[in-house]
Amino acid sequence: MLSVLAVDDEAPALEELTFLLRQDPRIAQVAEAGDAAEALRILSRVLVAGDRLDAVFLDIRMPGLDGLDFTRLLAGFAAPPAVVFVTAHDGFAVAAYELGALDYLLKPVRPERLAKAVHRVEEAVHRTSEPAEVDEVVPVELGGRTRLVTRSSVTYAEAQGDYVRLHTADGSYLVRMPLNVLAKRWEDAGFIRIHRSTLVAAGHISELHFDGGRAIVQVGEEQLTVSRRHTREVRDLLIRRFRN
Repeated sequence: MLSVLAVDDEAPALEELTFLLRQDPRIAQVAEAGDAAEALRILSRVLVAGDRLDAVFLDIRMPGLDGLDFTRLLAGFAAPPAVVFVTAHDGFAVAAYELGALDYLLKPVRPERLAKAVHRVEEAVHRTSEPAEVDEVVPVELGGRTRLVTRSSVTYAEAQGDYVRLHTADGSYLVRMPLNVLAKRWEDAGFIRIHRSTLVAAGHISELHFDGGRAIVQVGEEQLTVSRRHTREVRDLLIRRFRN
């Protein structure tokens, strides 16, 4: 269970954010702060008491110490919490990710979008507390033989009816599994949906560009179209990954 801190200088916004966080069953405790200075005092008390704070959900534009300044100060803590920005301003995303922000939410906050941010906090907590995950091996049938394909070698996957075609640098292989199942199974390993029929290993995306209003990602030698529904998520991920 997670322990988090909500920070916003506007009382109605803080009340709404706190309410939404408390509705999430993965969160055990939600503290509140009306500005970044108060948030620092709360964080210091938590750490001195030997307790844990997993994440801070905070606004950027606040009087005095703003959200970006607060995040810079976290670098001085031995075990800083994850930072999720919740703001009405979309112009600070790059600066936020350069400071190591885990996510960037725009107001008004949608519960389903906040749930994704909480999931990312969970992942970050687990990465620091659990041993590294073993690379999954997928058995595939090829010419009457069974070949073992490692998940890390898969650059992207395409839905083909009840099957999924796994693409690697040295070939492609059919696996009898719906893409939805594979997407959920490999989500924590960095695979993202760019289209209802396409799943891509984010680490293999080398470029994002636009052609006629459509987003296209470069994966190896392939150019894959991103659906309008998934364009923003893919763009935000690449901002985090390629901060320049």
